Parts: sequence; structure tokens; C-alpha cells
Amino acid sequence: MVLLSLVASHSDVDLETVARLSAGSSQVASGVLEGGTTVSGAVVLSTCNRLEIYCEAGSEAQLETARAEVVSAISNAPGLADPVVSRYFGTKTGEDVTRHLFAVGAGLDSAVVGEREIAGQVRRALIQAQDQGTASASLVRLFQAASRTAKDVGAQTALGGRGLSIVSVALDLATDLSEERDWAGKNVVVFGTGAYAGATMALLRERGCTDISVYSPSGRAATFTATRGGTPLTRESLPAALAAADVVIGCSGSDSRVGAEDVARVREGSGKPLVMIDLALTHDFDPAVAGLDGVELITLESVRLAAPEEQAESVRQAEEIVAAAARAYEDQQKERSIDSTIVALRRHTMQVLEKELGKVRVQHGCTGPAQEVEFAMRRMVKQLLHLPTVRARELAAAGRQDDYVAALDALYGITVEEPAAAGGKGQDACPVPHAAEGGPVAESA
Repeated sequence: MVLLSLVASHSDVDLETVARLSAGSSQVASGVLEGGTTVSGAVVLSTCNRLEIYCEAGSEAQLETARAEVVSAISNAPGLADPVVSRYFGTKTGEDVTRHLFAVGAGLDSAVVGEREIAGQVRRALIQAQDQGTASASLVRLFQAASRTAKDVGAQTALGGRGLSIVSVALDLATDLSEERDWAGKNVVVFGTGAYAGATMALLRERGCTDISVYSPSGRAATFTATRGGTPLTRESLPAALAAADVVIGCSGSDSRVGAEDVARVREGSGKPLVMIDLALTHDFDPAVAGLDGVELITLESVRLAAPEEQAESVRQAEEIVAAAARAYEDQQKERSIDSTIVALRRHTMQVLEKELGKVRVQHGCTGPAQEVEFAMRRMVKQLLHLPTVRARELAAAGRQDDYVAALDALYGITVEEPAAAGGKGQDACPVPHAAEGGPVAESA
């Protein structure tokens, strides 16, 4: 099996394109497994800054076919042609996949370097794939290792210690644009009731903001505010809330977009400045609101440009932790890959041994001398297998397991077969309970 990932992120693609590619992303993993023939597992990581699909192909010879199948599954939702979608995605294979995911989970590839929200999104991506039955055992191990590495970076470095996140940087920008910097006196309206909205509410309260109203296009505002505080808004009460607001924050990503004419109408005659923060990947607010008098618009692109650089030493330490973790993980996987080969050699050797011992038993029965011969032969076989087993693991660690397999075939005629995946295509052989998560859990809305 070979790892493959398709990556479209803020580093190479504009956020509008990321949003278009992400339409229907929740169905990409199941779509590629149902429609393809070479992909045996898939996990989708979709955030406000990236769309990444991690999957498993049968062999290196199948990588191009697997990539084409993933591109086709992505194209289905936004209705884009495969060649158009294909050119926006970078491709990583093998060990590069591991290094990239570990860096992403640790916040090293984020628009706000060191932010901790993406680690939660990596966990959620795996949980969703497990729920959909698309996470292979190898992908489960990969994402779990990425989460452990993210925790190590958080515990062992100062990276992210300042509590930076996309939301916090956006609120800092809003503070700079406001006449009144104290959040305690601000009237805020939040669009959305997901994990991103929850993180926004928490940060607003940390800054002393108490006058928070919440609107949900899907009608979940009352349930959301019952546990998090704030005032729920309905479609009827929303216009008055917008008219009185100092700051409006969008993080719902719903199909309902607030138009510039709507804002102009409800704000007519107010004379009060308004800061609108649009953190939704698909935009909660019409970008034209930026042209309205008295309105300042902060977008994800604004946040990316304003994100402060973390201290170079902290980044260096985090990069070292990520690199070491990726190497250790790959070494473990190489050793795992040789296990079936070692089993095949031992099985072959033991079959020969049992055949010869059968002859001894027929000739000498269960006598003392026969038992001594059997004991000696088993001890000899154990010693003979020791060095080949050690060499197998050494060669696997060096990436030369194929040489070892070829040698067994040439010397003994042993054919090594890949073990069948338990649970069938796309199923995790060892399902992992979903751990409860706390705190901000998403880089995206």
C-alpha cells in the first residue's frame, strides 16, 4: 500500500478557489471508494484554508489512476471539469504525505503559524472518516500519529502559547479598526452555531464582551445559546440586532448570504461604525459590504496577511519535533511492512522442520532419543531464523524490503502475499473509540 494526498491550501491557491473545490467535500471520501478501483481508504481534511484528501493506493504503479479517481470525486460536487480541478491540487506520496500531515496538525502550515485549532480539525477529519467507513487501518494510524505529534509540539515548545488563532487575529484587527478598543462595551452579533462559532464566543468572553447575540440560518441559535450564553436571534429579530451592532462575525458557511443592500437598509441613519468579520469559507457576507459607508470588512485573506510571525526558535523546535516524529513513524511502518515476509519465511521453515520431525517419529516413536533430536532441531531452526529476521528489519528500515522479498523468492521460492485487510475496503481493522474533544476544534467554519 502507498500513501497519496492531494493538497490545495492557502499557500498555493486563493481562498475563493479553495471554497469552490470544497463544495461537497464531506462526500468525497465515500465517493472515491464507491466509484474507484485503486483506492482502499480515504480521509478528507477540509478547513477554511485548505482541502486535502489523504488516501491509500494499492501500489506505486496505481498512483496516477488513484489520483485521477480522487480528482473525479472532487469534481462531482462543484461541477468543475476534471482538468480544472486537477491543476489546483499538489500531489504528495509516500513519506512526503506523513511529513506534510504532521506539519499541518502542528500548525506549521497554517495561515496563523502555531494556531492550535487545526489539531482539532485533524482529529475531526479522522472521526468523520471512521463514521463513514472510509478510514483504512493505515490512515487511522497516520492521523493518530499526527495528533500525538501536535500534542508534543504544544507541550514541548512555545509555539501557539500566545493563543493565536484565526479568530483571535481577526478580533485583533477589529480592535484596531474600532474607535472604542474595549470589548466590554461592544454589541456583537455572531452568525453560526458550529465549533467555530463556539470558539468565537469563548474568545469574545475572554476579552470581556458580554453583549453577544447569535443567529443561525438553520434555527439552532436557541439551543446553542442555552449552553454557551448569549441571546438567540430569529429571522424577525435579526434586522434590529444588525442595526445596533458594533461588530458582526460570520462563521456559519450557510447558503444564506447577507447582502450589501440588506446591511445598508438596516443601518440607514444609524451613523454608527460597523466592523464585519467574515470567517466563513463560502462567505456569510456579500464582499460588497466593504464599499458601504461606515463599514469595515475583515476576511480570511485579511487575517492571513495580518497574522504575526511566531518566534523563529519556537518554529525551529517544532519543525525538529515534526521531522523526528515523521521519521519514527515511517520506520515503524517499514518494519510493519516486513512482518508478512518474516511470517512467510518462518512458515516455510517450520513446514520443512515438521516434515522431517514426522520422519523421526515414524522411525523412533516417542522415545527419549527421538525427543532429544526434536529439541535439538527446533533449537537449531530458531538460531537459523534469528539472523534473517534481524536482517529483514534492518533492510525494511532502510527502505529495501523489496530486495529481501526478491531474495526469498530466488533462494526458496517463497511468494509473499499482502495480508487481507480486515473489515473490507475502506474499513478500519481496529476501530478506535472517538475521544471527547474540548476547546476550539476547527481551523474552519
